[in-house]
Amino acid sequence: MTASRIEQPADLDLVRTSYDRVADTYVELNLGDLTTYPWLRTAIDGFAAAVHGLGPVLDVGCGPGDVTAYLAERGLDVSGVDLSARMIEHARRLHPDQRFAVASATELELAESSLGGILGWWSLFNLPRPVLPLVLESFTRALVPGGHLILGMHQGDGEISRTEAYGGHPVQWTTYLWQPEDLWALLAEAGLAPVADLRLSESVAGVPSLVLVAQRLRH
Repeated sequence: MTASRIEQPADLDLVRTSYDRVADTYVELNLGDLTTYPWLRTAIDGFAAAVHGLGPVLDVGCGPGDVTAYLAERGLDVSGVDLSARMIEHARRLHPDQRFAVASATELELAESSLGGILGWWSLFNLPRPVLPLVLESFTRALVPGGHLILGMHQGDGEISRTEAYGGHPVQWTTYLWQPEDLWALLAEAGLAPVADLRLSESVAGVPSLVLVAQRLRH
């Protein structure tokens, strides 16, 4: 598998600014709390058990760091990155014992076979459809053989242009909806094998939710 240069989305700065703008309200509303979604918490627990002992874990698009800290409590060597500097400020304040940095999924330079697990937990749905496959390929290269990727996405067809979010704050981003079959095809092309597939009518942000877990093949 050869590395491909990831072209930065044209609206990356707009998306970054939008998440900076909503970060305070996101934290006030405690939207990263896994206890609100028991089936999603179960998926994260399964991921934690699967990657335990495989190496460091990276939470890509960690927001204020709630899931990062949850995984650390379960014994994982985990760190988080997010494109929003304001989200990272909250993460460092709320979880001072954890490691966080500002970076977009498209800006990461991940070493080959350096991670036991990667999360894209409702953090990749803003990526344009041509960009997501390149990000998934970069994740595959970074995983050790047997390492796992867990994705949380909004399920559906088409896309939603958002102009406000989290209490009416003005934003500029596109939410890309995905059908599980299309995501599985992208994961297979990236070199990842299916492990688990959770589809919930219970919604996240008003849209049916989808969790996929895939594994880098052991060769």
